[in-house]
Amino acid sequence: MECTRENLHFFIRIEGLLICLLFLFTVSAVSAQDRGSIPEELLRPSWGESPRYPADTVIGELGRGRASDAAYLFANSVASALMSRQRANPFFASVSPALMDSYLNPLGRVVPQSFRLGGGREEADGAVSFLVRYIGRDFGVTGELYVRYVTRQVHNDDGETTQTGSWVFEELLFEEVKSREEERRESVQRAEKHRLNYTPYERFF
Repeated sequence: MECTRENLHFFIRIEGLLICLLFLFTVSAVSAQDRGSIPEELLRPSWGESPRYPADTVIGELGRGRASDAAYLFANSVASALMSRQRANPFFASVSPALMDSYLNPLGRVVPQSFRLGGGREEADGAVSFLVRYIGRDFGVTGELYVRYVTRQVHNDDGETTQTGSWVFEELLFEEVKSREEERRESVQRAEKHRLNYTPYERFF
């Protein structure tokens, strides 16, 4: 067979195609090895599968839970304000100085760098509670944050009475401050006990 320029270009293209196929096969094999023993169904959710929400290893599922969006947004703002530990923050206007001390003292020990909020639910008395966890470098603290929608009557200049309302920060119940290592051990024990299905955090009430 005569080795012409056309034949040479043909063989070069074939060689390039074979190299590409070999590369793709190698990448696929390495990817399969990286997965280890992870089942395919975990990597690729099944049709009709329930959505998975982010969860904290201590307080469980994050997000508004069974609470309203308005309650969750307000509680999230309160939890964020507590990070600053500034008593003059308007979110704390409904809280007595003595209660603020009971909130700020644990946070002062934790020196939180972040917080997580979840498990919202409406209480029997009309308040809405959320589980909250503050995370510092060496310590963490978990609690239950209560907010409430308060309505009041407003008398207009023309003699009419209208009803208005707003959310208020009602209460925060903290557990004992724990080291991050203690939190980690407890979360591992909980995971082993419940086979990696974190049960709802045990609430105060």
